[in-house]
Amino acid sequence: MELPDECIADILCRTTPLDVARISVVSKNFCSVIDSDTIWDHFLPSDYRSIISQSFSMDSVPSKKALYLAFSDHPIIIDQGKKSFQLDRKSGKKCYMLSARALNISNSDDERYCRWVTIPESRFEEVAMLKDALQFYISGTINTIDLSSNTQYAVFLVFKLITTHGFYYDPVLLLMRIFGGPICTKGACLDMRLEAMSTYNMPQYPNMRSDGLLEIEMGEFFSSGPKDGEVEMGVMILKSVSWRGNFYLEGIEVRPKVSCPIRNIRQA
Repeated sequence: MELPDECIADILCRTTPLDVARISVVSKNFCSVIDSDTIWDHFLPSDYRSIISQSFSMDSVPSKKALYLAFSDHPIIIDQGKKSFQLDRKSGKKCYMLSARALNISNSDDERYCRWVTIPESRFEEVAMLKDALQFYISGTINTIDLSSNTQYAVFLVFKLITTHGFYYDPVLLLMRIFGGPICTKGACLDMRLEAMSTYNMPQYPNMRSDGLLEIEMGEFFSSGPKDGEVEMGVMILKSVSWRGNFYLEGIEVRPKVSCPIRNIRQA
């Protein structure tokens, strides 16, 4: 006996987008159900209409599945260009990046130390180019009410270095405060060239991203549910000598701890 489409849809809604993509490969008989708005509306965040209303680039899409793919394929710029939003393709969990304009940056109003420029790798119109100063403090907050529930999140500083010297000996401090608790700090080196040099024993180094920028993990936290609580994130750069070159600050990204793309979802 075959199950009604409504029962199949109800079962699939209790899985994940990755599971649905896998099932579509195993059984083509489920295609009509898998493409239905009922399933993909369940995987979309409940506030997706509000997110769309904040974006200038979202065109009309023919189905809820197409909307899910649009959210997961590319970052959506929201909040008047100060943030980006994206869905993790594997799980449907929310990802956010706070742009440099959304962060508090010391000396950002002094052109001797900070200029607002455009770089091709950035998803935003402007990034902060920091230079010369011996000390910078960068901070931002995100409210857990905007994030997915029951999700372990990681926080990343996203940046770019060009012919920069002065980060060889002095690690930066990465700071996080969860829900008003104690400040957690750890040291990190922003120059990934030192990772191969055994004479330096820095605790953490950046990784290269697919967009050509660098990122370094600042910490992680668990978002338990839709409650009002702030996570504070900060970076303190204290240098013994001024650096030479350009340090471009893209922003701070908050995304699920485990993330991998779905390769076959478009054929679902």
